[in-house]
Amino acid sequence: MYEFRCIIDISEMAKAKADEKILSYNDVVLRRSDIDILSGPYFLNDRIIEFYFSYLTSCYPSEDILLIPPSIAFWIKECPDISSLKDFVEPLHLQRRKLIIFPINDNADVSMAEGGSHWSLLAFERNANVFVHHDSSGGINNAHAKRVYRAVISYTASDAKYVECSSSPRQDNGYDCGLYVTAIARVICEWYQNDRPRGTDDLWFAAIKEQITPSHVSKMRNDILELVRSLMSKQ
Repeated sequence: MYEFRCIIDISEMAKAKADEKILSYNDVVLRRSDIDILSGPYFLNDRIIEFYFSYLTSCYPSEDILLIPPSIAFWIKECPDISSLKDFVEPLHLQRRKLIIFPINDNADVSMAEGGSHWSLLAFERNANVFVHHDSSGGINNAHAKRVYRAVISYTASDAKYVECSSSPRQDNGYDCGLYVTAIARVICEWYQNDRPRGTDDLWFAAIKEQITPSHVSKMRNDILELVRSLMSKQ
């Protein structure tokens, strides 16, 4: 009985440590368990992607650019009621944004928080009037991305087309999809802010092809971890 009680106590202590808040950044709270995810070869969760999107928003402050948090993108995709979706989407002011980036998750169960097993990225660019889906596993999230596209198209541009980017960089393992989302989001924001050709429909494809490699993505896991630690030291 004593040994069983000790096992319970140790388990509760481990859970409490994993739930420990380590960083509050803008509206995002990271916990000790998020550090563990970044420290190993693990699938990124919603909080880490939301944190990095919030960081990119701080790096590229512009009313033109909107990076949608995973929880909002998920609700847009799975919202069962059109009228509720309207009340939810309108405060985002999608109609005035020039660049919108959505993280796409394959979870379809609204009762399961942070479910799913794959991330991809959907980006809307107003000048080209196009939604582009980048999937590091060759388009397996296509149906989920199209659900977001169909849900928001009337709030962005009613005649915008949808493109599945066949040249998107591919992951070479089963857990780095979220890192590809963060890396591609960063390249797209950099392209929009600094290198975007004026008066043409050229997009960010060349920049992604040049910059997003498996080694770059693998390094990004440590880059995000070091960013978290740096921000923790400044709290």
